[in-house]
Amino acid sequence: MSKRLAIIDGNALVHRAFHALPNLTSPDGKPVNAVYGFLLVFLGAINEIKPDHIVATFDLPGPTFRKEMYKEYKSKRVKASQELYDQIPIIKEMLEIFEVPIFEKQGFEADDVIGTIVNLSLKQQISPKVEIFIITGDLDALRLVNENVKVFTLRKGLKDTIIYDIEAVREKYDGLSPEQLTDFRALRGDQSDNIPGVTGIGEKTAIELLKEFNTLEELYSAIKELRTPLMKERIKNLLSQSEEQAFFSKKLAEININVGIDFNLKDCKKVKLDKKKIINKFQELGFFSLIKRLPEGDVWLGEF
Repeated sequence: MSKRLAIIDGNALVHRAFHALPNLTSPDGKPVNAVYGFLLVFLGAINEIKPDHIVATFDLPGPTFRKEMYKEYKSKRVKASQELYDQIPIIKEMLEIFEVPIFEKQGFEADDVIGTIVNLSLKQQISPKVEIFIITGDLDALRLVNENVKVFTLRKGLKDTIIYDIEAVREKYDGLSPEQLTDFRALRGDQSDNIPGVTGIGEKTAIELLKEFNTLEELYSAIKELRTPLMKERIKNLLSQSEEQAFFSKKLAEININVGIDFNLKDCKKVKLDKKKIINKFQELGFFSLIKRLPEGDVWLGEF
């Protein structure tokens, strides 16, 4: 039977939780709606996935390598309320109480750290193979899905969840495979991250092009070698005019899977949870309803 590793996309869950729940304060008056929502998803995922070990990732303040490549990257995003950021240290404290190690790297996004942990875990494979679940609040991680990697994410609210495997990704993107989603963003662009894409190419056209030509590289090779007799001239002109922008967009969209972090699957040791400490912290924060959601038994983090 395979072992299961869960990777938490910290910032994505924090943002999703903060915006999903109304204002909530602890008995001492601190805002804790993001903390409560994060823990609600965290415990729900643990009880559903039943991982043998868990790690968490977070973004760090400061520019990333993508921002240095393109100063307009994510420039259209409205900065979140300070109340959200004030809750991140509390969430990290809770993860420490749960004995969940946190990985983060200056200059990189949590997606890159997640991609690197996935890459290292699969390279360090032991028998039986490790099954990886990425727990996140958005769909960016779908690009990492493969036969060993699934994504546990939210549909509506914080309780309506879905697990994406390869087939679920194909169903959502009309036949595209997970490895094609970076090229999909390179063609369509991404308003949230302000990735330009190819001007005039929307979601439907991007999918059709990739279903026919598979990759961005093959698409442009076919155009240059005149192997596109059925392609509309308008589409061909749009692609030709924005070739440089398309490949630059792909660079921005790609997840870096070689971030310099000290992660070793064999270091994922068995941990005995201090449930009394967890319950005391829940009570301190006023999270009495979460106590009954704690995993059963004393040991729930396994050993690879």
